[in-house]
Amino acid sequence: MTALEAPVDIGGVTVPNRLYRAPVLECAGSGDEAAVDALVDELEPTAESGVGLVFQGASVVTETGGFAAPNMTRMHDPEFVARLERLTDAIHAHEGKIFVQLAHGGLRSLSLWHGEYRERYPDRRQLAVSRPPRALRLLDRAGILSLKPHVLSTEEVYDLAEKFGRSAGYAVDAGYDGIHLSAANMGIIQQFLSPYYNRRDDEFGDGVRFLEVVHDAVRDHAGDVPLITKVPVETDSPPFVRRRVSRASGLDMAQRLESVGYDALAPVLVSVFWDMSIIRGAFPDRAWAAADLQSAYETAFGGPVRARAVELLNRLQARQFDREPGWNADFCRQVRRRVDVPVLLEGGLRARADCDRYLGADGDAPAADMVGMARPFYAEPRLGARLLEGHDALCASCNNCTIPQVAGEPGRCRTPSVVRAQARLDADNAYERNSEQ
Repeated sequence: MTALEAPVDIGGVTVPNRLYRAPVLECAGSGDEAAVDALVDELEPTAESGVGLVFQGASVVTETGGFAAPNMTRMHDPEFVARLERLTDAIHAHEGKIFVQLAHGGLRSLSLWHGEYRERYPDRRQLAVSRPPRALRLLDRAGILSLKPHVLSTEEVYDLAEKFGRSAGYAVDAGYDGIHLSAANMGIIQQFLSPYYNRRDDEFGDGVRFLEVVHDAVRDHAGDVPLITKVPVETDSPPFVRRRVSRASGLDMAQRLESVGYDALAPVLVSVFWDMSIIRGAFPDRAWAAADLQSAYETAFGGPVRARAVELLNRLQARQFDREPGWNADFCRQVRRRVDVPVLLEGGLRARADCDRYLGADGDAPAADMVGMARPFYAEPRLGARLLEGHDALCASCNNCTIPQVAGEPGRCRTPSVVRAQARLDADNAYERNSEQ
């Protein structure tokens, strides 16, 4: 039995192997049966292919606001979440486990950057941890962003944490096996953790305090369910950003979160901004050039000039960040030396050999206890079957699947060579699970 096939325990839940589908946008929508159908269609094939743990991507805990991209899913309504039992039953039928990632965009919400959304909801404001940083204020003055922050009072912070707890309770009632907190990608939890955003003078000036209160709220509403959070360090921020989460601070944060009662950690290198540090990879030229999406891009970004400006910035950033497979591995390894809970590694993994190496199958010290992929499942929904048999993912890290999501498009591979290769493998029954797996 190689490392990838070995089971692992997270907070008392046994996951059948160490491969997981990392949280990624499904763009399934919310509130109706169509959203449930979309999530089942998206996630069940992953479990069917043998992936041990499936994460439903960032799902918002508030009734309004908080979406960082169009067509996300909300988890605030118990009636809707109860219908998601059809999803959890589907995952469990294949002996997999499913956790939901709970989130809120904070300053990254649609009202900040999405042109059509701002027109539809002109009075909508972004929840903010503190007065926004100077760089965002300057972009607001230049008309590039629409910054309308509502700085949370202490009471409102507690209320937001309670919303995370209630959503977790609804999820567990619907059969979810665990909860994952989106504490990166410039969402509101990262904004609490980051000294770039957090300049509060109350108890929540210590950003980990927010995760403590969320932990307690989850325990109140969902009991002793496995609880995971990302642990961000902001080492990939621009040089002019001096206040950021350092690696040393991130390691201290990881130890504190373990002591609070978090059952697993996902350490990640991030920026203080929503940029290519999140996904890395190539510039998505095919997606930007797609004729059928030009109007949607202009609508999303507030006109053709702004859309071209974002495209140029995307092109420049695509050259900036390291693309080493498993780019979070060194930080994960450092965290793993400090804590006794499982550590999850994601970020650019595509090859089975890299998965095994980071799990310590070659005899070296493991960097992590589980390894995850996200975008490769857009190209191969049943990728797990091939990975568990020793093959590599087809994903070319071209990012053509990502940019269309600003227009509300679902995640799917848009690179013809990869699509053709997937079709050939499907025709050859390459995604059929080995009965011994």
